This record gives sequence, structure tokens and C-alpha cells, in this order.
Amino acid sequence: MGGCDPITYHNITQSVFDSLKNILENAGVKVPAGNEGEIEGYGVKGHFKWDGMTSLTVTITSKPLILPCGTIIGKFNDAVHDSGGS
Repeated sequence: MGGCDPITYHNITQSVFDSLKNILENAGVKVPAGNEGEIEGYGVKGHFKWDGMTSLTVTITSKPLILPCGTIIGKFNDAVHDSGGS
């Protein structure tokens, strides 16, 4: 089980961040309260850190070998865009 390179999202306001957390939780991903923490779902584990203003960095720390990083990041990209971020 390996990880993926970090990805940073921009234009992540408080409302976008809250919406993103809701989308992830509704999709079955465990997201803790606060601006930083560990996320987990579907065999994927990662770390997120939001600066409280506009920047969110997500790092996938472990994943199943058969699941490509591109697929995971694509799902995060979709969730970020659905929340209004970029």
C-alpha cells in the first residue's frame, strides 16, 4: 500500500470547505471536525489541511495497490468542484 503526491486546491472558503466535508461524509469517507486531520474510506487513508482561508492540501497516505492515484484524485477533484472550489 503506497500513497500519492499531495494536491493543493485553491478558492476553498469556509462554505466550500463545509460543503466538501459533507460531500465526503455522505460518500462514506470519515472526516474529522477541524481544519486538519486524517480521512479514511474505501481502503484509502489520507491527511488534509485547510489554512482557514483559501488553500486545502490533501495527501493520500495509503491506498489499495489496484486503485490508481489518478482515480482517487479525480474523485477529490469532482467533490471540490461540486462544492464550489477549484
